[in-house]
Amino acid sequence: MKSFVDFFMFRTGNFCVPDHARICSIDQPAGLLVYDGCCAAAGCDDRESKNNGSAFRDQKPKKRIVKAAMEFVLIVINAFVLIVLSSFFLLLGISSAIEEEPRAAKISFLFFGLNGLVWIFFLWAPPVARPLNIPVLSGLVLFGLLSLARFFPGRSPERDDSDVRPYDERDNMFARNNLQQYPELVQAYYEMRPENRSVDTRIHAKPEFGDKAQVFHHDLAAPAYIAAFKYLERAIPLSDGDVAADKKEINPVAFTRTLWEFARFYGACDVGFTRVKPYHFYSHRGRHAHHWGEKTDQDYATAIVIVVPMRVPMLKQAPTGSVIQESAQKYVEVAKIASIVAEYIRGFGYRARAHTDANYDTLCVPAAVASGMGELGRMGLFMHRDFGPCVRLALVTTELELPDSPKLSSPSMGEFCKICKKCADNCPSGSIPHGPEPVSRNTRHWSISQEKCFSYWKTIGTDCGLCIAVCPYTKPDTLIHKLVRFYISRNVINQRIALFMDDLLYGRKKGLPKTNPQKIFRC
Repeated sequence: MKSFVDFFMFRTGNFCVPDHARICSIDQPAGLLVYDGCCAAAGCDDRESKNNGSAFRDQKPKKRIVKAAMEFVLIVINAFVLIVLSSFFLLLGISSAIEEEPRAAKISFLFFGLNGLVWIFFLWAPPVARPLNIPVLSGLVLFGLLSLARFFPGRSPERDDSDVRPYDERDNMFARNNLQQYPELVQAYYEMRPENRSVDTRIHAKPEFGDKAQVFHHDLAAPAYIAAFKYLERAIPLSDGDVAADKKEINPVAFTRTLWEFARFYGACDVGFTRVKPYHFYSHRGRHAHHWGEKTDQDYATAIVIVVPMRVPMLKQAPTGSVIQESAQKYVEVAKIASIVAEYIRGFGYRARAHTDANYDTLCVPAAVASGMGELGRMGLFMHRDFGPCVRLALVTTELELPDSPKLSSPSMGEFCKICKKCADNCPSGSIPHGPEPVSRNTRHWSISQEKCFSYWKTIGTDCGLCIAVCPYTKPDTLIHKLVRFYISRNVINQRIALFMDDLLYGRKKGLPKTNPQKIFRC
């Protein structure tokens, strides 16, 4: 132990002379240590050597040992910081390389190198560097503690949904675009909404999906998503059906747990439950001519929200044909799960109806937010707590009264949307607002200009998805991104730092490709 302490005394310029050593003062090099018994042979005065030894012992070796221990602790802390930060940047760099994000990978590896140089300097620096080392470490500790604190001053209040006016599906752009196929409905709708006629006429004049005139049309790939959406329309009868005559008594909690496991087994990444409210339903149907203008059936108690994730590499190709292929495939998957869940519930003797693409009586986003799995994003889409907006939804409504899901989402997502604005900056059609959360239908909620958005879709021949692609939450659900999401969830300072880093690593603006990627289908 003594030699160990001596090493650190020497390392820091405070070398400790052993008690049994003497300084030889006659004919010896300065500072040479001569042990007991050597002085006589050298011809030196033993009394002088004893006096010198006594002087060294009077320097209180305990203080020197404490100082050495403190230096040792400082070295350990520097080494710990070096390992932790280097591990983070290395993991970020490797993850970015795997995710095919070359810019993020290069910058992460650069930070890895710079971080190593800084802390290795502090580890081996001379004592004069200590006045800088200690404040840097202290600041880092304070920064870490601040990062863990949870505070959002000026946070938006909870949305008041007590008087929300239900949305009419006839005002949805898909329904309005379909009007050109049903001349008998055109007059009825524009008598009701004359202000929409002009913009709708311009949108109707644009090429329809699958048309060769669209920017990202592909002769072989485009028919694939057309086939998927035709399949969904033909599968509509599966969404509802006969209810078993024998109504079985169930335990709501156990049944809910089974539904959650069952839906995830079939491919859902998450499932939420919420009591349905009137604004979760469209007021009137409008997508198909045979029931256009009918009131929706709202005689249900519970909404089961089913979430499937989209593949991030496919969405990163936005706004090319890869995006609509991924959307179509995930709409098919979530529709299959919802239809099976509804059939399962009907087998127990309870009404249940699946709401899937082109077959909704409900608005999926407000029900998904109410289920506690995420928040409403600036681009008007549901933001899942783990997958961000890179998901597709379906609902099952049932007369069964099932317990609500616990609210696991964080309001920090909504706060982040207030400062980020990356989706709005990148929206090629200018559909997403830059300002504060607007008010419509008697409630405050994010919404977009659906006319601008849908018009752009028809121009390019895809459902764009650029807002999803650039969202900082659109990242794979890996360890490094889990850490970042936790960091963002703590406070507004963290969010500012995270946004700066996201812009630095991935860029603030995404360039628009002019052609489809060579490989449209990426698995």
